[in-house]
Amino acid sequence: MAATIYDVAALAGVSIKSVSRVLNREPNVSAALQAKVQAAVVSLDYQPNLSARSLAGASSYLIAAFVDADLTLEHWRSGRGNDYLSRLQFGALEECRKAGYHLLVELVDYGAPSLEARLVALLRSLRPDGVLLTPPNADDPTVLDVLERTGTPFVRLGAERDLGRGMRVFMDDRQAAADMTAHLIGLGHRRIGFVSGPDAYPASRARREGYDQALQAHGLVAEPDLVVEGDFTFASGRRAGEALLTTDPRPSAIFASNDDMALGVLNAAASLGVSAPGGVSVCGFDDTPSAMFSTPPLTTVRQPVAEMAAAATRMLLEAARDPDRTVEKIDYILVERASTQPPG
Repeated sequence: MAATIYDVAALAGVSIKSVSRVLNREPNVSAALQAKVQAAVVSLDYQPNLSARSLAGASSYLIAAFVDADLTLEHWRSGRGNDYLSRLQFGALEECRKAGYHLLVELVDYGAPSLEARLVALLRSLRPDGVLLTPPNADDPTVLDVLERTGTPFVRLGAERDLGRGMRVFMDDRQAAADMTAHLIGLGHRRIGFVSGPDAYPASRARREGYDQALQAHGLVAEPDLVVEGDFTFASGRRAGEALLTTDPRPSAIFASNDDMALGVLNAAASLGVSAPGGVSVCGFDDTPSAMFSTPPLTTVRQPVAEMAAAATRMLLEAARDPDRTVEKIDYILVERASTQPPG
């Protein structure tokens, strides 16, 4: 027979109201009370009745993650999977599991005319205790307006606009791209191609700005014919690679602003008979599993997606106890592998 809240209260030696305060993560709960109740919950393997709590107006024990529908579905349909989503889920699920919460991933049609109505209906149906917003939803004014109007707590991952709205967790995309471009310049490259992401993603613009910033800092000019826009997919990276590698003179290095596009550039180079890194150095951004196992292994920026998702989830769960914690920065790592070397 499943344990009840009465069993938890009896084992912990506290009132049912005290158990409820701990389980609902209310403020001003002592550490000693939390420890006693959590120990009883673990000992009894107590699972809250989520539907009953929702009807009572208490915590739903649900955290929702809003992800971009188009890009997520494209990645799965292409058969290449979605490492960003996998790492996001891992980071958030780990924290939800510790706290006895559940994670729901919802596809959001960025820019759709019905977006506002669908979000309102979704929030009324699920009544999540908080929402994780991933790009580009993290910067969508319609999404932010609905969440604020409904009083739903949210944390924005990688937000670039209206930074005072809501809590946020971020890494410095601009500086990471500048560091990678400077790395290529340090190897001796002077003609460096760049494959940007779609303009709808503020991180795309930040990475392009980092590329421009590093070139300018080293006295180089960002040539228009060396910048091609992709859409974060392998196919767009291949097209961009073909365009860049058929310019005259061609770049000695190409920096793609995500790993899928960098792998597309490597594929284009192979089809054109250009060796990598001998004929062209190639680097990416994200550090997906494919980056490690590609031929050659890919130099890239390790984006700490799981760490950002974990920090954002903790921020949501602890908001009542720590209202001043509204911003957290997570560090990236530049990972050098065999796809880059000095030119020629």
